[in-house]
Formats: sequence, C-alpha cells, structure tokens
Amino acid sequence: MSTIKAIAENYQTFNPAAYLQNNYVPPRADFSNPDSVVPWKLKCLADACASGEIGGQILVDIDSGPTVYQVLSAFELFKEVILTDFLAVNREELKKWLHDEPGAFDWGPSINQVCSIEGKGEPWQAKQKRLRERVSRVIPVNVHQSCPLGTELAPVTVDALVSSFCLEACSPNYPAFVKALGNITGLLKPGGHVLMIGALEESYYMAGEARLSAVSLTEEMTRKAYDVGYIIRDFRSYTLPESMTVDTDDAKGVSFVWAQKKESD
Repeated sequence: MSTIKAIAENYQTFNPAAYLQNNYVPPRADFSNPDSVVPWKLKCLADACASGEIGGQILVDIDSGPTVYQVLSAFELFKEVILTDFLAVNREELKKWLHDEPGAFDWGPSINQVCSIEGKGEPWQAKQKRLRERVSRVIPVNVHQSCPLGTELAPVTVDALVSSFCLEACSPNYPAFVKALGNITGLLKPGGHVLMIGALEESYYMAGEARLSAVSLTEEMTRKAYDVGYIIRDFRSYTLPESMTVDTDDAKGVSFVWAQKKESD
C-alpha cells in the first residue's frame, strides 16, 4: 500500500522532458486530428472561460507540472497568475519557458490552437507574450497540507484555481484524493471557480525512469469528490481512442470539471 511519503519520494525521479514528450506532442497533441486529446482539453477550458462567469484578481494553477496549456484561456481573465509545483525540476522547467531560455518546450502549437478556438484573429505570439508577463510567481505547493501554499498567500484567498492531472497522481487512495481537493478548496474565495482536468481509470503513468501510481477514478467517483463544497457547472469526459493510447500510461479517458465553490455550506 502506497503512502503520501512514498509517492513524494518516487516523484524525485520525475523527468519533465520525458513527460512532455509522452503527452504534448503528436499523437496526443495533433491539432490536425479532431480526435486528439490535447485539442479536446483546450476546448473544454476555452468554453468555460468564454462563459463570462470566471475572472478576478488572482488565478492559481495547482501543481502545474512542466506544462502551461491549462492556463492558456484562463490567464486572460485575471490580473495575476501564480504557477505552482511540488517538484523543483518542474518549477525550473516552467521558469525556462517563462524566460524563453534555450531548450524550453515549444508551446506555440497549443497557443495557436487556443487562438483559433477563441477566434479573435490574433497571432499566437501575442498571447504567449501576455501570459509570460501575467505570471507573477512560480512557487512550491503541497496539496496534502491543509495550507497547500504555506504562507505564500495566507491569509489571501483567490478567485479561481486550475489543476491538471495532479490530485489523482499524487494521492495513495480515493480518500486522500478527496482530502487534497478539500485542501485546495481552502484557497478559494466563496463563489470562486475551479477548472480541473484529470485522468479516468488510470493506475500509473511514466515520466522517464519514474513509474508513478495514480488513483483510478471513474466519472462517478470524480463527480462525487466535489461534494466537499462545490456546485458542478460543467462536466465532460473523453474516452481515449486506440490512436491516443501510448505505452507510458494506462489511462482510459480524461475528465473535465468546471465547479464553483458554494457561497456557504
């Protein structure tokens, strides 16, 4: 039986470059293929952000990993964006991209796709520049602590959270997953929003030499977790077709949740 401590130790071998190669280039990020999973995720996020109901001062991305695609629509709606991750190697990967350093991952195709979805006719380079300017900090996070960001924001609460493939991938079991969701909920203002992307029926994934366990979630389990104080505004699921399956994980699908924190319990 895995523990939170054992999972944290296993993550010390996480390879950001391998993770990006496994998940954010074709076939999973093939923008010419309507069945590709990354375009689906970007569309879910863009649709929620186009609702006119999300926005404010501060957006926090919980456990960003080495990726930024999850904030490509949401960042436009906030004055400040904070990226976070448990691992120093991922925080360094994010900073490398933010500073446009040699060897940084190319998010241009994903940004271009979001520009196409949003339909404003702007060059993707302009959106990329704005995002780099909007991110104020890249800081540590631990979702298994009651205050996941420690004293970085306390006592401030924020307007919205984004999180992608985090909670199920760093929790030893379903109760720990639900508790972690409750912990990050404490960062949100009443009425605040969360946009969450997660794996469905995944027990492991690879990031280089690291083989990392995950809580295998069904759609029903995912929905049930939001009983910790949310109203689900939108729920979508995607079933991985055979063309999207790879030998570096066993996920069967992906979920998207847009949920709003209740004003009071």
